[in-house]
Amino acid sequence: MARQVGRRRGMATTSAKQVTLSATKEWIMRSRFNGHDYRICVYCPVEEPPAEGFPIIYTLDGNATFAMTTEMIRIQSVRREKTGVVPAIVVGIGYDLDAPFPPRRHYDLTMPANEAELPVMPGGRERPEQGGAKEFMSFIEEQLKPNIEQHYSVNASKQMIIGHSLGGLFVLQMLFARPGTFHTYIAGSPSIHWNGSYLAQQEEAWTKALTSGELASLKVRVLVAVGEREGNFKIPMIENAKKQAERLSALSEYGVHAVFKEFEDENHSSILPVLINRALRFADWASK
Repeated sequence: MARQVGRRRGMATTSAKQVTLSATKEWIMRSRFNGHDYRICVYCPVEEPPAEGFPIIYTLDGNATFAMTTEMIRIQSVRREKTGVVPAIVVGIGYDLDAPFPPRRHYDLTMPANEAELPVMPGGRERPEQGGAKEFMSFIEEQLKPNIEQHYSVNASKQMIIGHSLGGLFVLQMLFARPGTFHTYIAGSPSIHWNGSYLAQQEEAWTKALTSGELASLKVRVLVAVGEREGNFKIPMIENAKKQAERLSALSEYGVHAVFKEFEDENHSSILPVLINRALRFADWASK
């Protein structure tokens, strides 16, 4: 007799409950700057917050990064004296879709660009709409952050943003365009080649303002990281990231602590979990 594939004793039925993450909430927030909806996911530790509030981590591409970041915090903060990872709030900024990296991220994470200056899309795919980073920055700084701080006990001086690929590019853009919004910036596999001339102009203006005293000295930590296997790309991902970190590191007297990290045997995708794991310790929150 033919056996029905996939049937097992004790197999889940339609009455089974969906898996959820402990101590998390989710809602849709419409940006007043671009009219787009975002899925906001928040994890808050169940323990009492310290007097100064919890440190907080904002993760771009929340569909892909929120659960991962939350579980890393929950696991490692249990033995904070050993791991150097303290309890922290996690905010995932994502989209109301199931895909880990929906195409609309291209719009949110990039500045306007001349089409001729942009790299060709892999496989000759049609390029998604670009150029909405300014409005996305405004949403994060002027709408999302105040909303979170109204409802949660947040440490105003321990705030991190994590981005990967185009998200890593966005993190650098935010450092240059909105200095002071965060204190720790994690740029993983940053797509510096994507409209690189615009980023270079932003960096030049920011550096000039910082070194001239027009912009007050910062106290920021910046981690720029790539995977070793990204050296196989035609685009110089490793070289671009390393040079970016070196330029930032040269500004240490102005309060910029920048580090470059190349993760052994990791590629553009596999770097994501190790990047987040390293970011939790790079923040150095346990020692303060």
